[in-house]
Amino acid sequence: MAALLPAERAVALGQYLDQQQERQVDFLRELVRVPSDNPPGNCASHGQRLQSLLSTLDLPVEAFSVPADEVRANGMISATNLVVRQAFGAGGRVVALNAHGDAVPPGLGWRRDPYAARIEEDPEHGPVMYGRGVAVSKSDIAAYTWALLALKEAERQGLRLRGRIELHFTYDEEARGEIGPKWLLANDFVKPDLAICAGFSYAVTTAHNGCLQIEVTVRGKQAHAAVPRSGADALEAANRILTALYAYRDQLAQRHSASPGIDTPSLTVGTIRGGINTNVVPDLVVFRVDRRMIPEEAGQDVEGELRRLIAEAIAPCAGTSASVRRLLLAQPLAPLPGVETLTEPLQRHARAQFGTDIPVQGLPLFTDARHYAARGIPTVLYGAGPRTILEARGHNSDENLRLNDLYRATKVLALSLADMLGEDSSQM
Repeated sequence: MAALLPAERAVALGQYLDQQQERQVDFLRELVRVPSDNPPGNCASHGQRLQSLLSTLDLPVEAFSVPADEVRANGMISATNLVVRQAFGAGGRVVALNAHGDAVPPGLGWRRDPYAARIEEDPEHGPVMYGRGVAVSKSDIAAYTWALLALKEAERQGLRLRGRIELHFTYDEEARGEIGPKWLLANDFVKPDLAICAGFSYAVTTAHNGCLQIEVTVRGKQAHAAVPRSGADALEAANRILTALYAYRDQLAQRHSASPGIDTPSLTVGTIRGGINTNVVPDLVVFRVDRRMIPEEAGQDVEGELRRLIAEAIAPCAGTSASVRRLLLAQPLAPLPGVETLTEPLQRHARAQFGTDIPVQGLPLFTDARHYAARGIPTVLYGAGPRTILEARGHNSDENLRLNDLYRATKVLALSLADMLGEDSSQM
């Protein structure tokens, strides 16, 4: 059978995916209808359903159940990571596509059943599916799966490819992020050369913020409010620390990232508790801090900066002490050498499919993509969805996905992967 020429390749992939739209939407609807709220993180049943759906599509699926103690340590109940490996020819690159099947709980304010996967016609954007997790990121599970199926069909028709596509479907992105891609990579279950992670259709993301979360415990000595000097006021000491932190936050606003789409670092004091009673000098105050990092920053440096600031702020408060416990350290994502192997075909095909400029930019949040980059794997974010998470109402009521974005993004992915695994891919 003669090899497909580039133009024929695009036609073959596009025709197949056009014919598969109904099946792809039914697949996505099934993923939305099975709850995978995290917390509480009881995600094994969703993994089982996804495994069954993939097997029905004649895709070889490996299931990796995370040990119960590691799941509990991650604040979850159950998690099974799924890996599909599909080889094309001999040798070549291994390209991983990662999306997470867990989703935040629905919360209040929904006008539609969050698990019904209801489709409504929008006058401007066409059919739209509503449901928790439909955009973040169950739609990318559907996009990545059908991009792989399209390559298999195109190979059957004569497309010559060399390399392997892996689908990594994981279940902890909305929790601590320790037992999904990071766990698969640390245990050598997967060793990709390149990675594409869940994203949106109108930009290729090569950088994102990191996040450091700490818990600060301030201790003093309780005393009767009638004789306060016989105690040591933990709240007064905490106030000094908070004042220093808020002044530091103002300084952060003067730092700017060079990555388009990312502005400045930020700091938020999210929770605080303490005190015994109104008439007692407080002996304990605990608060938690969220510090977002731009790609130019390193988590260890930021943590050291915060620890020094806290120690200096409490130093004048006799009889008090402060301890700091790290809750989370998610390093920022920054572009690695070789990332253009991903960005160039994704940008080129997305421009053609969407008829608009597709920038390379950063995002002011953090994702599982960081785990691949931490292993030296060039990584980008690209998937199905509108320009921003706000348009998709991700982590909000009435989360939604424009199905035309799903169809076009799947074609972008299939065409880009065909370029990466083509016989001349070593020259890209």
